[in-house]
Amino acid sequence: MIRASSASKSELVKRSGISRATLYYQQKLPDKDWGLKVRIEEVLREYSSYGHKRLAICLKVNKKRVLRVMHIFGIKPYRRRGKKPFKVNKGSGLIFPNLLRIVSPQHENHVWVADFTYISFQGKFIYVATIMDVYTRKIVGFSILANHNTALVVNALLATLQYNPRAVIFHSDNGSAF
Repeated sequence: MIRASSASKSELVKRSGISRATLYYQQKLPDKDWGLKVRIEEVLREYSSYGHKRLAICLKVNKKRVLRVMHIFGIKPYRRRGKKPFKVNKGSGLIFPNLLRIVSPQHENHVWVADFTYISFQGKFIYVATIMDVYTRKIVGFSILANHNTALVVNALLATLQYNPRAVIFHSDNGSAF
């Protein structure tokens, strides 16, 4: 073990086998990186969506260096988000038995079935929810909306209950809206 107080820097360097210049070396990279960071931020103020490749072209610097500096300082360009994918509702985990296997409709307003579909209209989708009386095979309620959500089904059910007495059995496929 070498004591620092008993030996000079030259002796310590010789014993450890390194160059004396390493004791006085100061990295230039942090200063250059800070300068590049400032330049990157200036370009991003004007062109907020530029990635590291376009920034490198604009700044006339190697793209690897630009990417490294962006990682060091946590710089990220603005990214437009696309439309979110259709979210599949996993439901509450409750499984309801299919009563139509053991019960057949006996009279009007005994069994109602519900479902919804979509129709393409002028480049957009229109969603239609229907409720049908199984005994008479008539549509007893419906709802039409421009978006697919639970309000579509609730509106159809409320429209049905407004003009018809409540059914004994309400059957659906337990899809995402139900």
